[in-house]
Amino acid sequence: MVGLKPTDVPPTTAVKVLGAGTAACFADLLTFPLDTAKVRLQIQGESQAEQAIQNVRYRGVLGTLLTMARTEGPTSLYNGLVAGLQRQMSFASIRIGLYDSVKQFYTPKGAENSSIMIRILAGCTTGAMAVSCAQPTDVVKVRFQASVRMGPGISRKYSGTMDAYRTIAREEGIRGLWKGTLPNITRNAIVNCAEMVTYDMIKEALIDHHLMTDNFPCHFVSAFAAGFCATVVANPVDVVKTRYINAPPGRYSSTLDCMLKTLRLEGPTAFYKGFTPSFLRLGSWNVMMFVTYEQLKRALMKLQMSWESSF
Repeated sequence: MVGLKPTDVPPTTAVKVLGAGTAACFADLLTFPLDTAKVRLQIQGESQAEQAIQNVRYRGVLGTLLTMARTEGPTSLYNGLVAGLQRQMSFASIRIGLYDSVKQFYTPKGAENSSIMIRILAGCTTGAMAVSCAQPTDVVKVRFQASVRMGPGISRKYSGTMDAYRTIAREEGIRGLWKGTLPNITRNAIVNCAEMVTYDMIKEALIDHHLMTDNFPCHFVSAFAAGFCATVVANPVDVVKTRYINAPPGRYSSTLDCMLKTLRLEGPTAFYKGFTPSFLRLGSWNVMMFVTYEQLKRALMKLQMSWESSF
């Protein structure tokens, strides 16, 4: 047995919500530079008129990380981290922490197991709910990750996370903080389905067929498969979302316009820009998040049971 043993009492919804948010923040801390590299690769080539990055070219994951560290300093790899952690605490808590509860809500009474359509519906529901709550944090995170600082004498547009929220609201209106909500809902409905449904079904199959027990190896394999599936289906939507959110007012009239212009100017392969860092990030993120999440659920339940038994 690797890790904590499952508790006799199933985790409560509150434990799942808290565990999911905490586990997602931990995973973000370790994989954030890969996410930043993904954003830079996705917006590269979007507009040759971007003077700040006209002479900077990113080539591959490692090349992007090294170029950013050399031209902007190592801390640039963590641009937008505060907003990223704010996003995960609200976003992951809902889309992952509430998944089981929503799945049970949709499952007909008397059914032994939830069908794949029920699981997909639950994934879409919690993914859309999460975006509705956390979209402003995603906008600020992407703006920070996409911003380039070419030298010590050149100041950034935003002095900090709270200043970014205020500046965007002042210059673009409150709607600016919710820019890209539609593509983000689309992306995260897809990602959530691919992640949660794949993880849920593979984990269940491995345990039911006695290939693995409910511990670390099972969680690792399930999470890795979930990360790969999520990257394959979500990368095109992620490219459109990133470009639309990062674009100055007037560049794109809608998310559809962003998609069509990207297709016309750069071809279909543009929708898979940043695939490698996206998979490295999403794959490693899923492994770290789900493994931590499973252990946190068990640890929190043990604490709760211990606390309740003392009274």
